Amino acid sequence: MARVAIVTGGTRGIGEAICLALQEAGVTVIANYGGDDKKAAEFTARTGIEAIKWNVADHQACLDAVAKVEAEHGQVDIIVNNAGITRDGTLLKMTYEMWREVIDVNLGGCFNMAKAAFPGMRKRGFGRIVNIGSINGQAGQYGQVNYAAAKSGIHGFTKALAQEGAKFNVTVNAIAPGYIDTDMVAAVPADVLEKIVAKIPAGRLGQASEIARGVVFLTGDTAGFVTGSTLSINGGQHMY
Repeated sequence: MARVAIVTGGTRGIGEAICLALQEAGVTVIANYGGDDKKAAEFTARTGIEAIKWNVADHQACLDAVAKVEAEHGQVDIIVNNAGITRDGTLLKMTYEMWREVIDVNLGGCFNMAKAAFPGMRKRGFGRIVNIGSINGQAGQYGQVNYAAAKSGIHGFTKALAQEGAKFNVTVNAIAPGYIDTDMVAAVPADVLEKIVAKIPAGRLGQASEIARGVVFLTGDTAGFVTGSTLSINGGQHMY
């Protein structure tokens, strides 16, 4: 029987690439999304992957969504916490709402989804949780104290939960992408993007598919001895 995975923020960018790679690996994939219904419908029509809308910052919504998926598709074996937002600004300009929203979605979403799925994984003796962090959670970034704090928190969350799951064959790992060629990065002004690429030893932006391949490895049956790790995929920009 195929493994069942939920990928949050799964209908675009890195999340879409992860969904497609897991689907190709024979996994039954459910994509979470939080916003654009039209784009989610187009994603499902194009990929055949079911997309379900809920806010990962809403604790009860996450509990309900995992229960719904398990009722319809069977036990959830894999959680990929990819959903993330930015609300950039220097500390002097950042409102509390900008801080709170990023923490609640990016970091709180990891807690909420793990809380929903981890008990069943532990009971069954198998589970794979992959949390998508960021190079900016490792190195920091000007104007992103909220985003950097949330992503750094993800890395600590990963290491702590990995210790709880290890003896039950529930692995918890993180991937820290560098700058990836997605819509979010494409929105960066060209002159700024040129400076970013100049700092990447590989000399280019990463591809979403390169992050997805890391997820496929970490969620596979053969990756049971890999837990508490952060896989940096950043073209050599930051070696941590």
